[in-house]
Amino acid sequence: MQLSVDSRTYLVTGGGSGIGKGVAATLVASGANVMIIGRNADRLAAAVEEIEASGGPGSIRYEPADVTNEDEVTRAVEAAAGWHGRLHGVVHSAGGSHTIGPITQIDSGLWRSTVDLNVNGTMYVLKHAAREMVRGGGGSFVGISSIASSNTHRWFGAYGPAKSALDALLQLAADELGPSWVRVNGIRPGLTRTDMVEPIMQSPEVSEDYRACTPLPRVGEVSDIANLALFLLSDAAGYITGQVINVDGGHGLRRGPDMSGLLEPVFGADGLRGVV
Repeated sequence: MQLSVDSRTYLVTGGGSGIGKGVAATLVASGANVMIIGRNADRLAAAVEEIEASGGPGSIRYEPADVTNEDEVTRAVEAAAGWHGRLHGVVHSAGGSHTIGPITQIDSGLWRSTVDLNVNGTMYVLKHAAREMVRGGGGSFVGISSIASSNTHRWFGAYGPAKSALDALLQLAADELGPSWVRVNGIRPGLTRTDMVEPIMQSPEVSEDYRACTPLPRVGEVSDIANLALFLLSDAAGYITGQVINVDGGHGLRRGPDMSGLLEPVFGADGLRGVV
């Protein structure tokens, strides 16, 4: 079966929560061996316990690692590849933002840390995982981006620009690694139900604006992202590389969200237009 990932070994970053955990659960349910990594060992352990309790045919373990630390990434990738002798693929979900608000008020240190997490962290994981997949005769790398990379999200700070850089890096890698049968693709989620977006979900003005901007009238679920990741990792996607695919209910066809209802009480109307 082309969609089968049975007995293959995958590394999932950011696997302790949200999209990463959902992808890991889907892979284990499909018979894969999955190593999740993240900074919080307790959260990773809880995720492993939860996924194991679901009784899928695959197996799962965890390795604490910070993707912004190249030495820790190297160790985690080696552990994943050594588990069953080969690394078949990666879903790189670790990311996020330390900045929000008008660009004239962004803390420059937090800007740098957000870029470090999303851009440099992606490069470290891709660099070392690709080495293993090339040695193994090929593989599939899936990076989790965001529609903030393609549609302006006012007052999202460094997140959108950093995800744009992630998209470019994935496409560069796809071009370079294709001759070694390593495929590299990305997924751009829209608004997806995770703990990270709970403040947005709780804001009537912002959540209503998301609905107005999304042709399919519902919020995305983690399973929507996980299903595409499973496909991209599988042989069914064997002739797909260098693509960044939106899973957003069509939101990318319209515009980024209006966050003013959530942020104007914090920064003021003048602040949102750059007045300091």
